Amino acid sequence: MAESNVAVIPGGTGSVGSCLTSKLLDRGFKVAVTYLLPEEATALEERLDLDESRLIIRRVDVTDAEATETFFAEAVDRFGSINVMASLVGGWSGGRDVAETDDLRFQRMLDLNLKSAWNSTRAAIPRMSPEWGRIILMGSKHSQDSPTGQAAYNMAKAGVLALARSAAAELLDTNTTCNALLPSVINTEATRSALPYADYVNWPLPEEVARVINFLASEESAVINGGGVPVWGSALI
Repeated sequence: MAESNVAVIPGGTGSVGSCLTSKLLDRGFKVAVTYLLPEEATALEERLDLDESRLIIRRVDVTDAEATETFFAEAVDRFGSINVMASLVGGWSGGRDVAETDDLRFQRMLDLNLKSAWNSTRAAIPRMSPEWGRIILMGSKHSQDSPTGQAAYNMAKAGVLALARSAAAELLDTNTTCNALLPSVINTEATRSALPYADYVNWPLPEEVARVINFLASEESAVINGGGVPVWGSALI
């Protein structure tokens, strides 16, 4: 048995990711995270102040399959097989109905939300611990209720949920489960800026979402598999 559990978190320096990274480190995990924004990586490094025996942070574009594979290979080489993989990379680009959505916006939503989850899941599966493993993907409430003006995003997140269910079925004979989280809009500074006139009072906070992932990232969550886990509280969007 490994000396400590291992987590890989693509997008681990973002609002939810940084909360989750802290929680897993507090539980004794060794953690490997990716980032794209240098200021997020710097803030996390300064706050945690850990060396690479516990935490590695790499700038990786997980929409790039080769770069993703290289990152996962490094994480396992340094820390051992993976117990938890939480894919938290994603983004929203709304304000366009189907007929008004250009190819660039459409592809960007698929790449950022679905391809990132696909690349990370594909890289993780053969590297999961035989003892226990949890794969958690970031879906969306909007994969189910499909609000107007963001069809490409809705489609991409519906694909994430389908990916989680497919992976869960493929992994039934193993000790690894796979689930998708379905948050509403998360109450971050970035989303409040993007939606300045929205009522964000009931939006879930990053810390609240991270708590749910932290539970899914445990041996106690073994009975939850192939699910779309709602984390929208009383939020209506």
